[in-house]
Amino acid sequence: MSQTRHVPVMLQRCLDLLAPALQAPRPQAPVVVDCTLGLGGHSEALLSAFPSVRLIGLDRDKEALRLSGERLAPYGDRATLVHAVYDELPEVLARLGTPKVQGVLFDLGVSSMQLDEADRGFAYAQDAPLDMRMDQTTGIGAAEVLNTYPPGELVRILRAYGEEKQAKRIVSAIVREREKEPFSNSARLVELIRDSLPQAAKRTGGNPAKRTFQALRIEVNGELSVLERAIPAAVQSLAVGGRIAVLSYHSLEDRLVKQVFAAGAATTAPPGLPVVPERYQPRLKLLTRGAELPTEEEVAENRRAAPARLRGAQRIREEER
Repeated sequence: MSQTRHVPVMLQRCLDLLAPALQAPRPQAPVVVDCTLGLGGHSEALLSAFPSVRLIGLDRDKEALRLSGERLAPYGDRATLVHAVYDELPEVLARLGTPKVQGVLFDLGVSSMQLDEADRGFAYAQDAPLDMRMDQTTGIGAAEVLNTYPPGELVRILRAYGEEKQAKRIVSAIVREREKEPFSNSARLVELIRDSLPQAAKRTGGNPAKRTFQALRIEVNGELSVLERAIPAAVQSLAVGGRIAVLSYHSLEDRLVKQVFAAGAATTAPPGLPVVPERYQPRLKLLTRGAELPTEEEVAENRRAAPARLRGAQRIREEER
């Protein structure tokens, strides 16, 4: 496996955010969860930077687990890798007898491996079967979505998940074409999107197929509904003093993370109380002012870092029973 192709995004900043929770003296080894293991770049850095840490790595992609397993083998039993989607975090922790952890990291980008392996169908820059499933053992692929979803549903997906202003125009072209022949490969879809957009829309924002591919990927993998469950579950699994860092890559994900963090950092007291009882106090402290962006140097080094947004929070209080 080529180590050079996978550059973890905002790596040092993620380590700095999690460090206070992973370095605090405690009787047992601190546990950190990498909810999006991918090729193991962030995990390897965590194991190397914090020698006392135990790591739990989750990924729904079996090939990613195999490759990161090779990469993390030198760390022996300090790393436990699990085939799971990240909203299954509470079940995984219960199974491992680790209900509370000191650190959680999410990197919500599509892994370099999925983008670079042509036959997965994630990338619009090369022709490939329209699959896009992160776990290829389950669920339906992108071709089936394109060929079978009613037009109204396709428009909703492109608008909601791709923020695609030309959704109606693209979908009517898709519906017309799929009647002649079902979609199977990405090049035909890219060409169709290019042909159906007005000139002005093609001049802005990179590849015109980018938003449609993002929308299909989110739909195929149920990414937003999984994330809606996963972020609160991760906050719940943090011990007091524990920290969470989340890297998102589009506004839909970032908005969701922001809402969960903001709710946790707010008081839930009814207005007008002279003294706020403990049970209404915030559970989280925000560690970033808004979302932090990658530096210009980092974007120059790794173009996939460009859209990244990083948010961090610390657990400061237990749930009231």
